[in-house]
Amino acid sequence: MPSDTAPPRVVSLIASATEMVWAMGRGEVQVGRSHECDFPAEVARLPALTAPKFKVEGSSGEINGRVSRIVRDGLSVCRVDAEALRALDPSVILTQDHCEVCAVSLADVAAAVCAWAGRPVRVVSLKPDSLATACADMHKVADALSVPEAGEALVWQMRQRIASVTARVAGRPRPRVAFIEWVDPLMAGGNWIPELITAAGGANLFGEAGRRSDWIEWQDLAAADPDAIVVAPCGYGLARCLQELPLLEARPGWAGLAAARSGRVYFADGNAYCNRPGPRLADTTEILAEMLHPAAAGRSHEGTAWVAKPR
Repeated sequence: MPSDTAPPRVVSLIASATEMVWAMGRGEVQVGRSHECDFPAEVARLPALTAPKFKVEGSSGEINGRVSRIVRDGLSVCRVDAEALRALDPSVILTQDHCEVCAVSLADVAAAVCAWAGRPVRVVSLKPDSLATACADMHKVADALSVPEAGEALVWQMRQRIASVTARVAGRPRPRVAFIEWVDPLMAGGNWIPELITAAGGANLFGEAGRRSDWIEWQDLAAADPDAIVVAPCGYGLARCLQELPLLEARPGWAGLAAARSGRVYFADGNAYCNRPGPRLADTTEILAEMLHPAAAGRSHEGTAWVAKPR
């Protein structure tokens, strides 16, 4: 059992929290991770303690169907290896209770540790639904690691980068943006995404800041005729995201949309950036600004984090 003076032994079961730990300079205390924790690259050497309960291959519609059936039964879509978790002897476990799809559930973590009689384990659950709560979660992680100053610095740096983007695009016309977080069925980005679109000099059309991402109808998107469309499905890297293009092009009226005609349809790495509420939300803001205002923001993330629709 760890002593009160020993460094914490941290298991992170959510990718955003893993990024926070390493961005605060405390990567050496992490001893375990989720199967989705992939940044920075050094975390790959740590044992993965979770796995999805369904096949992640197939079309967006097929994946959505599998997830929906699991969630409908009141289950989380990931499982945790309770024995492997216990063997790592963690003193801090970082998890979440925001989304039953994004990571192992808080209930599953509680079930895994409930039998550890007499073993002190601090479970820190994150619940980000906006930029402010994402920042609050960084403070929670920093407090759990006993490095509150590192949390303050990380939040300050992220907010400064976002503010810098906003300053560079200030005064420019705001393109009307539809942010697509899932393609089949269509889902609009909520939570922190509307705030970041505003910070990047856009006008968000769908999804509400501070509220979960929600489904939208194709006819509503077509009727809004956005100036720009950003496609960044949750959990998809850039290469997988690009595979969604035929699904969009098959929609009635796609070719006539202003964004499609003008070449302002963009694909982004939603898994690493847009849908991961950690320190790289600053990168996400920069990415959005590069799409919407390239003359002011440059294009330093183009080709690696995002691309325009291939012509």
